[in-house]
Amino acid sequence: MKKWVKKLLISLGVLLLIILAANFGLNIWLKTQLPDYIKKNTNYKVSYKTLDVDLGSGNIFAAGITVNSKDPQNTNVIGLQGTIDTLKISRFGIYDAIFNKRISSSDLLLARPNLNISLAKPVNRKTGKKRNPVLFENIRINKGTINIFKHTKQKFLSVQQLDLFVENLQMTEESVEDKLPVVFDRYSIKGKDFFFRPDNVYAITIGNITTSDGQMSIGNFRLIPLLSFNQFKRFYPQKPKLFEFSIPKMDFKDVVLAKNKISLANADFQNPVLTVYNTGVKPKKAEKKLNFEVNLEDIKFSNAAVLINKPDGNRLLSAKALNVKVNQLKFDKVTAEAVIPVGYKDFHFSGRDIQYSNHQNFTVESIALNPKSGEIRNLVLSPGVPEAGKGSMDLKTGHIAFNINKFEFVEKKLNLDLKDVLVENVSGIVKAGVNKPRKNSGPGIINSIIVRKMSLKNSDVVYDKGMQPLAFHDLNATVNTIEIAPKSNKQGLSFKVKDYFLTTRNFAYRTKFYNLSAGLLKLNKNKVQVNSFIMKPLVSRAQFIKMIPVERDLYDIKVSQIAADGHWDLFSDNKSINASHVTVLGADANIFRSKIPNDDPKVKPLYSKLLRSIKIPMTVNNLDLKNSVLVYEEDTPESAGPGKLTFANFNMNVKNLNSAKTKGKPTKVDIKINCSFMNLAPLSVNWNFDVSDHNDNFAISGKTSNLPASGINPFIRPYLHVTATAGTIQEMLFSFKGNPAGLHGTFNLKHKELKIAVLNKNNQEKKGVLTVVANLFIRSDSGNYPEAVAVENVERDPTKSFFNLFWKGIEQGLKKTLIGKNIDKTEKTVKSAVSSVKEVKKTVKELKQEIKAKKAEPKPENEKKEKKGFLKNIFKKKETPKTE
Repeated sequence: MKKWVKKLLISLGVLLLIILAANFGLNIWLKTQLPDYIKKNTNYKVSYKTLDVDLGSGNIFAAGITVNSKDPQNTNVIGLQGTIDTLKISRFGIYDAIFNKRISSSDLLLARPNLNISLAKPVNRKTGKKRNPVLFENIRINKGTINIFKHTKQKFLSVQQLDLFVENLQMTEESVEDKLPVVFDRYSIKGKDFFFRPDNVYAITIGNITTSDGQMSIGNFRLIPLLSFNQFKRFYPQKPKLFEFSIPKMDFKDVVLAKNKISLANADFQNPVLTVYNTGVKPKKAEKKLNFEVNLEDIKFSNAAVLINKPDGNRLLSAKALNVKVNQLKFDKVTAEAVIPVGYKDFHFSGRDIQYSNHQNFTVESIALNPKSGEIRNLVLSPGVPEAGKGSMDLKTGHIAFNINKFEFVEKKLNLDLKDVLVENVSGIVKAGVNKPRKNSGPGIINSIIVRKMSLKNSDVVYDKGMQPLAFHDLNATVNTIEIAPKSNKQGLSFKVKDYFLTTRNFAYRTKFYNLSAGLLKLNKNKVQVNSFIMKPLVSRAQFIKMIPVERDLYDIKVSQIAADGHWDLFSDNKSINASHVTVLGADANIFRSKIPNDDPKVKPLYSKLLRSIKIPMTVNNLDLKNSVLVYEEDTPESAGPGKLTFANFNMNVKNLNSAKTKGKPTKVDIKINCSFMNLAPLSVNWNFDVSDHNDNFAISGKTSNLPASGINPFIRPYLHVTATAGTIQEMLFSFKGNPAGLHGTFNLKHKELKIAVLNKNNQEKKGVLTVVANLFIRSDSGNYPEAVAVENVERDPTKSFFNLFWKGIEQGLKKTLIGKNIDKTEKTVKSAVSSVKEVKKTVKELKQEIKAKKAEPKPENEKKEKKGFLKNIFKKKETPKTE
């Protein structure tokens, strides 16, 4: 053997002997002197029954250990108190323990520990000074009982029968501030009766925890408020909500806890129950941004229940049998800034028995939702707590379903694209609120909403605004391509509809005075059809007169059918009506007006101005009213019943009815009317005006023939107290032109053998003298070729209608034709004759009064005595008996 080899072996042998001796000596020293050394040089007192130390590896094995803090009141270091049956430490940092007073190890095994641990005060972040932590790279605990307290002696965390294995465990108060009491890489845990108190408001308890192959199961999890709701509001007046949460069972795997990150997979929460108590305080915006991240690969809530209470204790929201499944749920600093503060790849949501109660109550039997579709069954809306000015709904709907093409937020703006929406079996009442003036506002979070098809089927809905219900029965509607987007000026939203189709039966609308109904209503952007339209008064004529402050027409209308063809846009910002043809068939209209109420002082614009006041472009190329009847009735305080005009077999054509707001289209309106006047004679009328003419000029002309004079008695008899007893109006022609100031034109009347009678106020007895006088001045025959008379200077009362002005023109023409051109002189003569008759009557009346007064004058006294004596003699003679 070579000399250097021999020396090397000898050296190694000596070194080995030295190590063995040192190790043996160290063990003896540790067994006898370590407790005293720890007591003198650390903050703890330690005793043990056995102790073995391997100086080379740094491994320590001890049994029967008791540990206590020397100064339990020192909150600057971790406090320890308790026992450990067995302790095994691998690669113990002896140097750090001796010189740095820091306990560190790569592996730690605690068998049956029963420890009370007091955490040190949090790190002073201003000075950056760190406390002396206990660092364990890996830790294993078997059958342990652990109680952890904050530096304030308040219990923070406890667990019974704990079996734990974790890698790279860290447990300091810094972790607490991030809401994570412990931080580790990998874990295996089993235990029961967990308790965790993160603050003074809540405590978390767990009945048991088990893990197997990375899968963790937790039983009977509870988040418990430590204060009553009233105490919470008292001690935390700025906090908006108090929570209570329980989960009988939850499972998940692959839990990773970092300093500010939680991630796990396959989380399954079974039968959770969440209760939220609202205080009514508005939550403050968080000044500090969340530096927290949650990644959940898959999360599922099964059969969950939620209850949210209002500040007064009443229920705001409740839901049962909620099921939620989310894939790749993420919450971090980026998502926290979004409108929906979480990110996800996919989700499925369903629930039953959902109730929401506020101003409006909502009840849902079942709901299902995912990123591509949604479905709601048996939704019930009912009025809740009434609020002034707000509307309400009392509705039921059997089924709502929709399919989603796109749902996303881009730069906090909503982009929603719905493939279709189906709403079935809606029934109930919608009451409108008070319209408040709206300020110009921006579009909000909406960037684009598109509904490509929306269908409403088999519904009965009543819309009530101001006690005026609008009822749709058997309502079916389809709307294609609804687009909602910000206006170009960013002031509000624009609304566009490509196409729509609506049908409803037994349509009804009730106003203060009328009930409007239709047997059938069909509507789309190109056609309108209304069958069996009725406008029926709800009050009698006498009631109507009492209810109106000024003159007003009362209508009673029936129409067999109304049909329209064309194109109209009623939903976009550029509304318009362009109808090629509108037909009204079989109208039966009665118009009643009483002159008993006060006159309406409002200025009545002519029809051209009324059409011009329509705010949207409107054109009706042809409007036809066919086979109809129009009856106009009017009464006055002096009339005995209403006067009546009847226009039977009424046919009217209106060409180019418009609002003068469509460039390039003609604005002149031509109206042709043909009817039977008083069911006795044909009447034709031509009437035209130009809507774009701001002078409101018009022209109207017409003709009637072979009208028996008695035919107009139903109109003139009740309140003029005049009746035509004979004669015929063979032909009447009129041609007038006018404007808002008045009219002028010509009038021609061909009549024969015309006679009238003047009646008393009861329309029964003839006033002979006045009848004779009136017939003296009326031209009973016009001759074969009567001349037309000029109708001129007919002034219009601006508070009266167009037809009042038209009637004044007819009236002047009749006077000039029947009485003569010198109307004033003729009227003066008639008045003089009537005055003479009145004078004669007055003279006779005065003579009668004089005779009556003469008879009543007293007799002279001597005449009375003579008369008295004469009467006595008569009576005496009667009393003398006969002597024969």
